Amino acid sequence: KKESVEDTAKVLGRMYDGIQYRGFSQKLVEDLAKFSGVPVWNGLTDEDHPTQILADLLTIEEHVAKPLNKVKMVYCGDARNNMGNALMIGSAKMGLHFTALAPKELWPNEALTAEMKKVAEKTGGKIEFFDITKADEALKGADVLYTDVWVSMGEEAKFAERIAQLEKYRVTMDFIRKTGNPDCIFLHCLPAFHDLETQVGRDVQKEHGLKEMEVSDEVFRSKHSVVFDEAENRLHTIKAVMVATIGDL
Repeated sequence: KKESVEDTAKVLGRMYDGIQYRGFSQKLVEDLAKFSGVPVWNGLTDEDHPTQILADLLTIEEHVAKPLNKVKMVYCGDARNNMGNALMIGSAKMGLHFTALAPKELWPNEALTAEMKKVAEKTGGKIEFFDITKADEALKGADVLYTDVWVSMGEEAKFAERIAQLEKYRVTMDFIRKTGNPDCIFLHCLPAFHDLETQVGRDVQKEHGLKEMEVSDEVFRSKHSVVFDEAENRLHTIKAVMVATIGDL
């Protein structure tokens, strides 16, 4: 309230070699980058999550025996949140086949989608969207199934609405089987609500009667799940970003 983002950015740029921002505003992180004079790393905003995608791509390279431009990834759930956007952007830039399996009202922004389809045309990638009525087509041949929490930061009052929209999109072993790929992997940026071992999980069970939300406990604990490798890879990829941007290489 007392100092502008521009002034704050300039102060921080005098004190630090880099700034990591994790919060709501995409404009704020862009302004920090514009005015600070030092590298700024987007740790998450309400529109994007680019550092997570680096970890995801590394995990895919480790566990899928195909080059990235031959990989099909299916994102199940709220495709217009920061993870849906980030996965679409990362897939377009790296040439992946990105499929969103989501209710139409939760598909990404049309302008962003159009922009990323143009990028995908240049990289050999593909971007497509399906709702649950075409789940079989969406899931067929997938190498990666990905999901995220049904309620994003700041939307905690919308659990009932999101459950009504997304319960059919829960990643289950039936989804895994429909890929037709015994080596399909499951990814999630975490935390995941797959059981009743969290307070949020217990609250949702009490209020709405659900024991699982975006992913079944069976999938989360199965051989397909590599979510903890994925979590570890955030450390390695973020270190790489820091070395590349402030390591004087």
